[in-house]
Amino acid sequence: MSVPANLKYTKEHEWIRVEGKEAFVGITDFAQSELGEIVFVEVETIGETLTEGAVFGTVEAVKTVSDLYLPVDGKILEANDGLTDTPENVNDDPYGKGWMVKIEISNPSQLDSLLSAVDYEALIGA
Repeated sequence: MSVPANLKYTKEHEWIRVEGKEAFVGITDFAQSELGEIVFVEVETIGETLTEGAVFGTVEAVKTVSDLYLPVDGKILEANDGLTDTPENVNDDPYGKGWMVKIEISNPSQLDSLLSAVDYEALIGA
């Protein structure tokens, strides 16, 4: 189970990679393995400003559909269009090609309350 040290994590199994005032968000390796084969990712919140914990989209696997939660307050700048044709990128490369949204962070101090890689590994029992 891959848990990169340069990312922050939520208890809902999302990750965030900060790049200045913007960040990329996706689901963790653990989450994709629990969901199974990803067949569709839907994000209908582009252009919206959402609060921490708000649902920004859904991920559909063969057996289930799960909500996706924003780790921090922010504006949804774009969705990963590559997932339209190749949603399996979430399974194959959850921290790279499998990112889901790019956001503009509204409140950077919220990052401090997210889980470190070590904390996330403890959460999932890795």
